[in-house]
Amino acid sequence: MSKLPKFSSRAFVAPMAGITDPAFRLLCKQAGAGLVVTEFTSVHAIVEKEKQLKSKELPITRFLEYSEKERPVSAQLFGHDIDMIIRAAKIIEPYFDIIDFNMGCPAPHITNQMAGAALLSKPDHVKELFTRLVKAVDKPVTLKLRAGISNENCYLYKPIAKAAEECGVQMITLHARTLKQGYSGKADWSLIKELKESVSVPVVGNGDIAKPEDAKKMIDDTGCDYVMIGRGALGNPLLFKQINNYLSSGSYEKITTKMQLEQFYKYLENTREFHINYSTIKVQAMQFIKGLHGAVRVREKITMAKSVDDLKKVFDEYEIKNRQEI
Repeated sequence: MSKLPKFSSRAFVAPMAGITDPAFRLLCKQAGAGLVVTEFTSVHAIVEKEKQLKSKELPITRFLEYSEKERPVSAQLFGHDIDMIIRAAKIIEPYFDIIDFNMGCPAPHITNQMAGAALLSKPDHVKELFTRLVKAVDKPVTLKLRAGISNENCYLYKPIAKAAEECGVQMITLHARTLKQGYSGKADWSLIKELKESVSVPVVGNGDIAKPEDAKKMIDDTGCDYVMIGRGALGNPLLFKQINNYLSSGSYEKITTKMQLEQFYKYLENTREFHINYSTIKVQAMQFIKGLHGAVRVREKITMAKSVDDLKKVFDEYEIKNRQEI
């Protein structure tokens, strides 16, 4: 079994459905993210797509796209059926550096399949899963999980994490919220600290990192090896550069409106390498304009845009109109 790759920084990109497309991940990597993770993907979808693509003599990477410039890149899977999980893992193994398994998603359409965070209540199933999965693939297997189902059982992650480590899982990420919390309330970082103290594999802390100071505080308070940023990076990939600078020097450069707009232009440039749906690009445009002066009016124009050229025109007009302030 191969070991984890070397990471260039302690700040990772969290997998986010509809957000962490390959163009956005590449942008985060260019900004200094130590690890990027694909959008979480159904094992059933991978197996089915592989059949369809094989008939056209196309690889699975036509479905799960990535760039060599992203490396190391992790592919995150979700599912319940162990045989299907192993089949999917073997299909993607030749292309990705890490195979990550999701036990953190709280969305009802996922948990109703007894996948995502719902698996926290199935420790025996999880132990069999990791025992077989780690043996089935040569790439390192990692795990992302939530604390528990609700506040009453917020320590379900502990036996799961311990079992995963014993089975050979090489890194564990904890989103320090419960399934019932979803993305509301506050992440309980003390749970990350307890996880770090209970396992010997690297621990990644996740939850409520919106600025560089948050990343440093999580590391200082919990002792975690790495931090994973999700919503804080939406439309803000330069956060990774800020975090890296703050961790190394105690200071960082403020992100200006001009810098934020430049990041969106770079995102559009990156999309040329991949087959990304226009609807996804439009969602990204909404994220990159957030927090800027006059963003409400710009969002209306983005909604009306019919093409990538239209989106670029919207941003060009905004830049020209606000040139003096930028």
